[in-house]
Amino acid sequence: MVATVQRKRIEILVDTPLVPRIIAIAKKIDISGWSVIKIASGGGRDGRWDHDEITGAAAKSIVLMIASEEKAGSFADEVAPLLESHGLLITIGNVEVVRGDRF
Repeated sequence: MVATVQRKRIEILVDTPLVPRIIAIAKKIDISGWSVIKIASGGGRDGRWDHDEITGAAAKSIVLMIASEEKAGSFADEVAPLLESHGLLITIGNVEVVRGDRF
């Protein structure tokens, strides 16, 4: 079996216009890779929402990253002030990755 190493998977549900700010924080922490996944609809404590194709007012995305534990912690510290003010949802979990030196 191929050798794996443990890293952290970071997922942030964010209003799409805020994605560049999240990516800038990732770059500041030296997290070199990310993916942005567009979300069509969802729901939470405040109820259901759907992407508005015309205005994009409710557009949401998930920013997905893999990082070392140290970088994931630094990233979470940097993003923490935005959690309440921008209604972000962030999850950080353990994953096993191949070629861990890339993260």
